[in-house]
Amino acid sequence: MYAVIKTGGKQYKVAANDEIVVEKIDANEGDEHAFEDVLMFGEGDDVTVGVPTVKGAAVVGEVVKQGKGDKVIIFKKRQRSTYKRKKGHRQLETTIKITAILPEGVDVKKLKKADKKTKSEETVVIKDEAPKAKKTAPKAAEAPKAKAEKPAAEKKAPAKAADTGAADDLTKLKGVGPAYAKKLNEAGITSFAQLASLTPEGVTELEEKLNASGRVERDGWIEQAKELAK
Repeated sequence: MYAVIKTGGKQYKVAANDEIVVEKIDANEGDEHAFEDVLMFGEGDDVTVGVPTVKGAAVVGEVVKQGKGDKVIIFKKRQRSTYKRKKGHRQLETTIKITAILPEGVDVKKLKKADKKTKSEETVVIKDEAPKAKKTAPKAAEAPKAKAEKPAAEKKAPAKAADTGAADDLTKLKGVGPAYAKKLNEAGITSFAQLASLTPEGVTELEEKLNASGRVERDGWIEQAKELAK
């Protein structure tokens, strides 16, 4: 059996076990997702066409991964003018494996969700084990602890000093004015070191918060921050 579904303004012909790449769907890896905009489905000569969709029908798939498509370069130029604009864009995409085509529809509430409890349970167990180890420690070990407290206090003092001087003047970065500096601070970026240590995923998250896709790479903020952080 095959079906034609509509999602993200595009149409896809799918069958069971097919993997398709669609525009981003708000779901986690391992979740099941139901496409309810089924334009038609059929098997052999038996075909049902919707007007415009088939009422009650649904196509169910499992989210395989979330990612980005290939970069597309957009270049604009005006003749006999100094106007030039170059911008890159990577479309957010979701890869889904089709698991079932259901002519009679599906109960969305019964769809499988990825189990996230295991990680949180592991962290709880680790936190519970630490206090137990301290309780079972003999009293004789308390004397060395008192000596070790002074170096610990000494280590905390520089940390506070670093916190007070951590904020940098982000307007020193090319392309960052007072408005963008304020947005960066609101996004949690207050120093050149923080900006220089951003991973590609962190850059993407920061650009989404700033609503400025490609701005970090285009203006070279990471490279500038590395030089200023020295």
